[in-house]
Amino acid sequence: MTDPTGRRAELEARNAAMREHVDSLLTELRAKTAELHETAARAQAVSATAVSRDGSVRASVDSTGALTALEFSPNAFERTTPEKLAKLTTETVLQAVAKARAEVNEVLAPAQEGASVDLSEFLPGVPSLADLLPKPPAVPSPAPPRRSPAPPDDDDGDTIMDRSGW
Repeated sequence: MTDPTGRRAELEARNAAMREHVDSLLTELRAKTAELHETAARAQAVSATAVSRDGSVRASVDSTGALTALEFSPNAFERTTPEKLAKLTTETVLQAVAKARAEVNEVLAPAQEGASVDLSEFLPGVPSLADLLPKPPAVPSPAPPRRSPAPPDDDDGDTIMDRSGW
């Protein structure tokens, strides 16, 4: 026969060890959740700016790639055609989006790499910690150039504002 007092003490010890383990897991979960919230906030705070190679266009985007500012140099309209300026603007915006995405990925990488045990794997209905991280936006690729008639020669001395295309 087993001693009921000894059995009870053994169960209480195992119960205490289990509580300690659960407390440890909850502490780790709280720390990871706080870390993920901080990482998500840092990722959402990302912004990026790109300047065209000739300096005539400056584009800024937020962490999702949404355009937040678009600036043209004072003489941007004098040095080019509408088609060329549109293409240059698109390229500059896409450069800013690519920069923002790279920075967001850099911020999120440590949290995505070092994922420890996710409670959603063990407890049905518990949200995954990975769901707390924002998904980086896809970087759009520039649309293929449209074929348009050859623009007038830029060396004729007039500005884009002088042309009667509008």
